[in-house]
Amino acid sequence: MTIMVPAVEAGELWRQARIARQLGSFFVAEVLEAAERQLHRAPRTAEMVRTWPGDPSAAAMAMRLNAALHALARRDTIPVLTALYRGEHEDYDRAIAAALTLADEFIQKWMMHVPQTNEVGRAAAIAAALMQVSGRTAMPFELIELGSSCGLNLNLARYGYNLGGATAGVEDSRVQIAPVWHGPAPSVAPLQVVRAEGVDLNPLDPGDEATRERLLAFIWADQRKRSHRLQQALALACCHPPVVHQGHAVPWLADRLARPQADGVCRAVIHSMVLQYLTAEERAQVTSMIAEAGARATAARPLCWISFEWTPQRTEVLLTLTTWPDGEKRVLAQCHPYGDWVEWYGEQGRA
Repeated sequence: MTIMVPAVEAGELWRQARIARQLGSFFVAEVLEAAERQLHRAPRTAEMVRTWPGDPSAAAMAMRLNAALHALARRDTIPVLTALYRGEHEDYDRAIAAALTLADEFIQKWMMHVPQTNEVGRAAAIAAALMQVSGRTAMPFELIELGSSCGLNLNLARYGYNLGGATAGVEDSRVQIAPVWHGPAPSVAPLQVVRAEGVDLNPLDPGDEATRERLLAFIWADQRKRSHRLQQALALACCHPPVVHQGHAVPWLADRLARPQADGVCRAVIHSMVLQYLTAEERAQVTSMIAEAGARATAARPLCWISFEWTPQRTEVLLTLTTWPDGEKRVLAQCHPYGDWVEWYGEQGRA
């Protein structure tokens, strides 16, 4: 019989469980709630959770714990946990208690590393934004991505899309992305990328087994279609390896923006769910550098900035497009954090 430990429904694990349930992932919600109740069984992990430095929400602390448990289930070293993830029983507390008891050190070490989901579902919204620029400039793109992780979204021009009934990208691509689309379909335009490179503190190799394990563990366990899509994107990346440099986003971006830009090519700075991991000073530096580069942009050498990020209040995820030399900024859409749905505001966006 599992001993239920009373807990006040407050704190980051409870908060993220509520969000997971709101997003339709009842399994992840139950896992996090059971983890909160059974956390005392893992002293190291419990100490890390209770004394997390800074903002645990911005650091995705709960998602690190959820991914560690998913990784253990995928390894099949704790039978009762793996059985839970396979749907063979629903005793969440017993399974999570076993995992916390037997794998405290593993979970603690896993949680030390920044999440790297490299969610390709977000590529649909970013591609839609790029096509708004392409429709105006009729130019190919030079992509510069911050926080690239494995670099899967640098391959966005190799994916196929269904955006509210509008098809775009590569029709026969092994990676097909079709978010639930609200609002008018976006204008479709050619999506040509002549150069794509990114940066990450810890670039991941799509051909590495440990990399695949880590990325797949961060996929919510009850989202099988999302997991399959990630596996297809990893396979495609093995054929077309993304260029991801090791380094910090701020100095790397400064270097890339200082490099000469070819005539007839639109330079595009893109990022998704990255700013929350930067300090306020670093975010200000990124904004300032891009604005300065925008001031140098011309009709022959335009610049665009596409941001897929939480609002400062973390109440919604917005797709924002800023273009130069006109300096126009508009919010094109509100999005699901993983790109599952897009509420498109139209090409003019909202202020």
